[in-house]
Amino acid sequence: MGLPRGMVLAVSVAVAGGPGLAFGLAGAMASVVAGLAVAGLLVLVAVLLPRGYPHDRLGLCNQVTLLRAAMVSALAGLLAAGWHGWVVFLLAGVALALDGVDGWLARREGLSSAFGARFDMETDAALALILAGHVWMAGITGPEILVLGLMRYLFVLAFWPFPWLAAALPERFGRKVVCVVQVGALILLQIPDLPRVFAALIAWPAMVALLWSFGRDTLWLWRNRA
Repeated sequence: MGLPRGMVLAVSVAVAGGPGLAFGLAGAMASVVAGLAVAGLLVLVAVLLPRGYPHDRLGLCNQVTLLRAAMVSALAGLLAAGWHGWVVFLLAGVALALDGVDGWLARREGLSSAFGARFDMETDAALALILAGHVWMAGITGPEILVLGLMRYLFVLAFWPFPWLAAALPERFGRKVVCVVQVGALILLQIPDLPRVFAALIAWPAMVALLWSFGRDTLWLWRNRA
C-alpha cells in the first residue's frame, strides 16, 4: 500500500511549521535545531508507518499529532536558543491541550492504529524531555527534574538487557493520568520567576507519580514474563 492520502501535505506542513516557528521566534540557530528534530520525526514516521497503519488516508487525527510534533520541534529550537518562560509555557500548553484530541478524532474517524498510538506516545515523550531540559537550563530546579523527561528513554534502553520489558502492557487509565500530570507539571514549571518552594511542590509529586507508574508496569511485566 502507498502513502495514505494527505500524508505528503501534512508532513510538509510539519517540516515547514516547526523550524519556521522557531526561526520567527528565536532566529536561525533555533530553526536549525528544530529542523534536526523534524528530521528525527520523519525517521520515526518512516519506521512506524509501514508496520502499523492499515488505512488509506491519514485523517485529521494523525494530522493533529503531526501538528503537535511540529510544536515539539519548535520547543527544541527554543531550548537551543536559551528561550524560557511564557512563550514556552503557551506553546507547550497548546501541545498538551491537543493531546487528547488526536485519540478522540481517531476513534471518531475510524482510523485508530498502532502507528497512531505509538506516534502519539513518542510525541508526548519528546515533549516531556524537551520541557524538562527547559526547566533545568533555566535553573528552576536541579538536574533531578530530568527524571520527568528521561524515564521513557531509560525504560526503552532497558529492553536490551531485559527483553521481557518490551512485552505489550495492558491499557491502564492511570498511566494516561500520570502522563498528563507529568507534562502538566513541566508546563507549570515554565512560569517565570516561580519560587523554588512552589517549583518543588510541583516537581516532586509528579516525579513520584511517574516513578510509581513505571514501577507498577515493570512489576507487571516481570510477573508475566515468558
